[in-house]
Formats: sequence, structure tokens, C-alpha cells
Amino acid sequence: MNDNNVSTSIKKPSLWSRFRAWRIKKSIEIDHWSRKKPFRRKMYLNRSLYAMMAPYLIMFTCFTVAPVVMSFMLGFTYFNMLEAPRWVGWQNYIDLFLNDPIFITAIKNTLIIALITGPLGYIMAFVFAWLINELPQKLRAIITLVFYAPSIAGGAITIWALIFASDIYGYANAYLTDWGIIHEPITWLQNATYILPIVIIVQLWMSLGVNFLSLIAGLKGIDRNQYEAGAVDGIKNRWQELWYITLPNMKSILIFAAVIQISGALGVGAVTTALAGFPSVAYAGHTIVNHLQDYGSIRYEMGYASAIATILFFSAILLNRLIRRIIRKVGS
Repeated sequence: MNDNNVSTSIKKPSLWSRFRAWRIKKSIEIDHWSRKKPFRRKMYLNRSLYAMMAPYLIMFTCFTVAPVVMSFMLGFTYFNMLEAPRWVGWQNYIDLFLNDPIFITAIKNTLIIALITGPLGYIMAFVFAWLINELPQKLRAIITLVFYAPSIAGGAITIWALIFASDIYGYANAYLTDWGIIHEPITWLQNATYILPIVIIVQLWMSLGVNFLSLIAGLKGIDRNQYEAGAVDGIKNRWQELWYITLPNMKSILIFAAVIQISGALGVGAVTTALAGFPSVAYAGHTIVNHLQDYGSIRYEMGYASAIATILFFSAILLNRLIRRIIRKVGS
């Protein structure tokens, strides 16, 4: 009878206790495993940080990395959304460059827009930020809002559509008529000669906002004591301050602004559609993004559209690397 009492008094470990023991055992095993490689050890010691990053990394992988990889793979297929993708190799890229004159026109228009609005918009944003940063605080805040307004005004393009309206009520036609320069309205957005210059003007105006604001923030973050130290070391004028103190202290902001400017210059499409329609007259405002939208959203030739997107993606990467190499030489 005593044996029965002893046996009933001994209880089996609870499920939670067994789980804790298993977890401790596994933690010891993983700890020993992580010590074999420096990278493993780093991952193990920072496991709580990686756990906090995991939701973002999972979403970034699912909604950014995976679509890019899928687009790259689909660029080698024929895929019309109704049938399974069919492998065609390099045929889409051959057709783009050899059998698609509209794509060549889109490349030409995109390069013209990028080569003008990219560097010019970047330089203008920095010059305006540099000059406005020297103004009194209250006046600086007002002018900063004025420059940033185009990027937050969703319907800002309609203002330009009104300015370049093709009838006498368009501001450009009205003023030019009053000044005696023209005698009848110009069809600005229905004439292939004027579409691309107007798109460049509008894109240049709209690209100042975000870059201007980031550059203002970068200028405000520079320690003013460096300018005093530079004066002691022999810096004689504002241009030397700009080259040897201001720009080197803003390299990270300059790279950020350059990436935004490249993305905006290569991604022009909504502006041309809003101003000149889709497609524009004689494809005068047709860009790579417009061509991508044509095949991806209207014709649903996803393989061909993916090839266009891949070309645009790698073009942005190459331009980004070129800009980074140039900015690294600043202040040297």
C-alpha cells in the first residue's frame, strides 16, 4: 500500500516544463553551432533584431524582390495572361530593338527628358536649397513651402494643361496674342513639335519638390563650426566652402537626391499622358513607361512588357552607379 502511495505522489512533468527543457536544450545546441562560424555567431547574437526586422523583410521580399525576379524571368517568355508562359528566349529583346520602332522612339524621348531634367533639375534643386538656406528662418519656411508645393499638389498638371490649352483661353495663347507675337492660337499639345519641350518644362518643375526638401534638410544638418575651422585653415570664399565643406558633408543626401532624380527622370509617363493623351500625337511624348503601360495594361502581353521593365530596371541601376561614382569625387 505504501508503494501505491509513493507511485501516485510522483507526478509526470507538465507540458510547459517539458517545453522549457526542450527549448533550453535547443538553445545550448544552437549556441554551440553558432560558435563555429563568425557569421552564424553574429546572427545568433542579434537574433532579436532580426526577429523585429522579419515582418518588413518578408513583405519586401514578397512584394518587391519576388516581382522583380518574376518580371526578369517573364521577359524571356510569351505570356498573354490567358495561356501559360511559353519560353521564347531573347526574342522579346530582339523585337524591341530591331522590330519595334515605337520603342526606339520611346528610348529617344526618355533619354532626352532624362538628360535635360535629370542634371538640370538636380543642380537647380541644390542651388535653390543653398540660396534659400541663407535666408531668415520665417522667410525660409515660406519659400520652402512654395518650392515643395508642386510635389504635394495632385492636380498640378492640370494647371499646365490650362496654360497650354489649344484655344484662345489658354494662358500661353492669350498672352502671346496680346503681345502681338501670334495671330491665332497654337495647338500646343496637339502639335508634335511642342509636346516634348512642354513635357520637359513640366517635369522639371515637378521634380524640384522632394529633392529640394531633402537638400534643405542636409544643409541644415551641417555643423556651423566646420565653416569657422575652414576659415582658420585657409578657405577664402563661399565657393571653397561649398566644395570642401558643404558638399562632402552632404554626400549621403546628394546620393539620395540623385536616386530620386534618376527614378523621376526615367519614370516619366503620367505627365505625358495627362498633357498629351495616350498615345500622344506622332508618339512625340511617348516614353518607355508609356510603352510599358501599353503592353502591360492595355494589350496584356506580359512577357513583352516584362522585357521593357527589365531594360528600364537595369538602366536605372547603371545610371545610379554612375552618379554614385561622380558624387564620391566631390570635395577631393
